[in-house]
Amino acid sequence: EKFKTLKNEGNDFVKKGKYEEAVNKYSECIKLNTEECTIYTNRALCYLKLYKYEEAKQDCDHVLQIEDSNIKAFYRRALAYKGLQVRKKNMAGI
Repeated sequence: EKFKTLKNEGNDFVKKGKYEEAVNKYSECIKLNTEECTIYTNRALCYLKLYKYEEAKQDCDHVLQIEDSNIKAFYRRALAYKGLQVRKKNMAGI
């Protein structure tokens, strides 16, 4: 029950564009249930919005270990890789 409440609060924060707050809620959810893939993909989305590509990639990797055909995890991991590539290029250009 607490898990559901935290997840909903996290989702509400996402809708309002408050990604840091959402990450905190999703992280609390994960402490209660480490097997729920949706929480990881939701948190990965927040990390992408916050330009935390490495963290997003790790969450997606975790989901794909549990559920190897999770489309959201594949897609968000691809976005994370893309973000990391862009960052690498930018740093090389400095």
